[in-house]
Amino acid sequence: MRIPTRKKPEVLSPAGNLRGLKTAVDYGADAVYCGGKAFGMRSAPKNLSLEDFEEGSRYAHERGARVYVTCNVLPRNNEIEAMREYIGQLKDTGVDALIVSDIGVMMMARQVAPNLELHVSTQAGVTNYQAANAFYELGARRVVLAREMDLQAVRDIRANIPDDLDIECFVHGAMCMAFSGRCLFSNYLTGRDGNHGECAQPCRWKYSIVEEKRPGQYFPIEQTENGAYLFNSQDMNMLGHLDDLIDSGATSLKIEGRAKSAYYIAAMTNAYKTAVNEYMIQRGFEDADGNILLPFHDRVIRPSDPDYGQGTEDQVMRNADAAFAGVADEGYDRAVATSDAPEPDGMSSHARSTRRKSNTAVEQIETDWKHAAVRPAPHVELPEWLLEETDKVAHRDYSTGFYYPEHKVTQNTDRSAYFRSWLVVGEVLSWSADEGGRVTLMSRNKIEHGQQVEFLLPGERPLAYIVPEDGLRDADGTPVPAINNPAHVFSMPCPHQVPINAAIRSRTKKPTLKAE
Repeated sequence: MRIPTRKKPEVLSPAGNLRGLKTAVDYGADAVYCGGKAFGMRSAPKNLSLEDFEEGSRYAHERGARVYVTCNVLPRNNEIEAMREYIGQLKDTGVDALIVSDIGVMMMARQVAPNLELHVSTQAGVTNYQAANAFYELGARRVVLAREMDLQAVRDIRANIPDDLDIECFVHGAMCMAFSGRCLFSNYLTGRDGNHGECAQPCRWKYSIVEEKRPGQYFPIEQTENGAYLFNSQDMNMLGHLDDLIDSGATSLKIEGRAKSAYYIAAMTNAYKTAVNEYMIQRGFEDADGNILLPFHDRVIRPSDPDYGQGTEDQVMRNADAAFAGVADEGYDRAVATSDAPEPDGMSSHARSTRRKSNTAVEQIETDWKHAAVRPAPHVELPEWLLEETDKVAHRDYSTGFYYPEHKVTQNTDRSAYFRSWLVVGEVLSWSADEGGRVTLMSRNKIEHGQQVEFLLPGERPLAYIVPEDGLRDADGTPVPAINNPAHVFSMPCPHQVPINAAIRSRTKKPTLKAE
């Protein structure tokens, strides 16, 4: 049994192994994407065997979730027949879709596995509605947009493609310094092919610039005396802006991180699922219990709508145009970005937006093109605890990617490490009502009395709890003063029922920068 496509925003989570898949589903993912032992774009995770896909698909389908398999490498000639055999094996495992980037693989999949949905990977570099429509005609039911797209581009694509063609957009995780992730940097420097899942991430390495005839003299591009991380992009975080992206026509919200831990998958899946639920409630599509009140729809004004192009110039686009025209971000007051505001340098809005995107200002072709706008709606307010969730996993500096052109992603030019202010200290093995409530856990880091911890709960605010002074025991039931042996079984009092596999985390005594 396969699960049909959702009719409302999908939270799409990563998984590098079977445990990650089940964790994502347990914490609310509507779909999970994962790679097999071959032909996926990540070689670091253990990835899933065919047997794992069968078990994972059953687990997901029983809980209303879907499973997508990455087949998005750019295959070489000697890999074609192996790819054909692999797709033939996948079609019988119960998975729901294949994520592809190579057009030849796409045609092959239509022949070998006609019952599987085809999703076009970000590796294909879809940046316009013409390309999206072409893939639709070839059988695709979803396009994963290039991460270079801003919100206006998402809207324009949504307005000019069939409503049953999904748009998938990245919302969280690492960014790549290459166009749509298609990079030769790793291959050139190390021989490890980034487009075959073996990227050595040289964009995160430390670099210094020295002129040939001036050895030892560093140029101003350096950020410290030790060098600079020139290509080290920030991580994406769109949690607080999901309403803008969903309103703009995004169907699926993709969290990056197939090489991440089960805790990371759980925390970010839970955060984004909770945010989507808030969106559905505050926009009036569902009530607090999840009952449907209105069919979901985005807010993009399409060419077929009567009000298309009628005084609907988008403020986000005007802000971007002003920034492009040389107005400093901090000096530009959004309040004056109205249709009556003066043009920054005399250019028409069309010329500025086109030049910003294509660098062809010298030869502009006049058309009647109109950008698709979005019907206005109040901002979806998320609770503060939810917005704080993204800081409770290891991460680089955050940005909103390229969605807001006046606030583009930049680089962390002085470091490549991750911020870490919270640690996973344990994992719940079981909970018993005996003795007023007791939790058995597998330890990961030290837990001592008086320490404040949080239990990460699916679909809920995390449970804050202070470890009591007495009652800590080891696996034999012997009282202990603290839990300080990693990978050992312990138990402690806990009157609140908590689910199996729930992560237990605690704030670090001193935030750290750590490579991961």
